[in-house]
Amino acid sequence: MPEKKYTMLVINPGSTSTKISVYDNEISRFERSVQHEAQELLQYPHVNDQVPMRCRVIEQMLAGEGVKLSDIDVFVGRGGSAHTQPGGVTVIDERLYNDTVAGVGGSEHAAKLGVMIAWVFMNEYHKPGYTLNPTNVDEYCDYARLTGIKGLYRTPHSHVLNPKAVAEHHAGVLGRTYEDCDFVVAHIDGGVTVTAHKHGRIIDGTMGSDGDGPFAPTRIGAIPVLPLLDYIEAHSLDEVRLACSRSGGFVSFFGTSNSDKVHALVEQGDPKAVLVWNAMIYQICKCIGACSCVLEGKVDAILLTGGLMRFDDIAEGIRRRCGWIAPIAVYPGEMEQDAMALPVMKVLRGEATAMIYSGRDVWQGFVGMDL
Repeated sequence: MPEKKYTMLVINPGSTSTKISVYDNEISRFERSVQHEAQELLQYPHVNDQVPMRCRVIEQMLAGEGVKLSDIDVFVGRGGSAHTQPGGVTVIDERLYNDTVAGVGGSEHAAKLGVMIAWVFMNEYHKPGYTLNPTNVDEYCDYARLTGIKGLYRTPHSHVLNPKAVAEHHAGVLGRTYEDCDFVVAHIDGGVTVTAHKHGRIIDGTMGSDGDGPFAPTRIGAIPVLPLLDYIEAHSLDEVRLACSRSGGFVSFFGTSNSDKVHALVEQGDPKAVLVWNAMIYQICKCIGACSCVLEGKVDAILLTGGLMRFDDIAEGIRRRCGWIAPIAVYPGEMEQDAMALPVMKVLRGEATAMIYSGRDVWQGFVGMDL
């Protein structure tokens, strides 16, 4: 019996881009991406408001390749912002969609739009949809959860999809399995997160869109609490929330999230651009060092990935400060499209089972402790 053929649309919204791929089973037919300027996206008061625009962009990219949405058999969308989830493939259903729209997980990252856009197309064309390894995968160790305020916990909100894909790939390069390795992975793009991977689990990391870790093209990064409170008094909570994920970092300094424009200023020797660019690299290094300590210095490799790794000076700056910790490997861009498509194909073939979203957080608190 001939193998059943599936045409799959992989939807990958980022903080500054919309990327799609069409797959025929495991084979990518094409991949397309559109960049969005920060000022374009800031006209939308909430991330959710971008759905119609991003749907139009996707339809236009497909039309340019002669593909209709009605040709698609299955939709796969990047996800986030719902309750925390285990890693792996999850069915997109109404409960997951509603919690994603509501942002019950507390993080407003453009990745959530993958689930929301897939849901729109699923309902219009009556086809199934899946997501996997969203930004709110929870594999944290307990030490990573506690803060100095009783009842206030750190919740995982990081890049997961690409760091896990890169880590699994690099483990193969080493002739080992992901579950047998310890890595520090820095995903460096419109947003930046650094995560500690221990034996196949992300046990700690920076919460990029929550105001944590390094600042980035669109994000403020970590800020001391008291100065931030002073800033809020002179501005507003809504402005700070927006700066956490969309109007901080380069957008705040230069009015643009376009890293090519900022880096061009760096190459011209512009003092402001040089300072801001190198400060971002410096802060990434600090977080790599912190995650290395989480792994007790037993780091098989430091992996650098994401769109900004097209700039060689970022890798050079990190090697200078962190090269003594462990070997450094660079994977420019990302592996997210294959990382979404290939596991879903296993589900479609019956070789794996997709999870159903539970509607409750993975971690249910410190049982039996007044914390």
